[in-house]
Amino acid sequence: MPISAKTGDGVEKLLGQVLALLPEGPPLFDADMLTDQQERDLVAEYVREQVLRHCRQEVPHSAAVRVDIFDEREREGRGLVKIEASIILERESQKAIVIGKGGAMLKTIGTGARQAMERLLGARVFLSLRVRVEEKWTERPEALRKLGFE
Repeated sequence: MPISAKTGDGVEKLLGQVLALLPEGPPLFDADMLTDQQERDLVAEYVREQVLRHCRQEVPHSAAVRVDIFDEREREGRGLVKIEASIILERESQKAIVIGKGGAMLKTIGTGARQAMERLLGARVFLSLRVRVEEKWTERPEALRKLGFE
């Protein structure tokens, strides 16, 4: 079957032929399954997303989030999940940026993350955030393991 990488001629036809020959397999996940990630991992990513969104250039991508407590004992009854998480940074100078004047930046980060968590979990979320500095954690294998980057 003639095709041209330069112009793309014949690629659609080739793709159609290849797909027609492939056997269809069973689905790997249920149709209503959004992801195979744990809720605990997703809430950490929601916090990290807000740090990167609101701190932009001031805090590099070396920010990590560790969920210290994920308490869902009241999820069924009161519809409440309690989450405590630590934002891990590499330098002390980054800490002031993430906290902001009078805690304003940390409040903004927490509010955005909490709203996303509530949509994900289908429950109200009590979110407590702490900012910690672990010098050069991205360069230390034991720190990377501790934060789940194995």
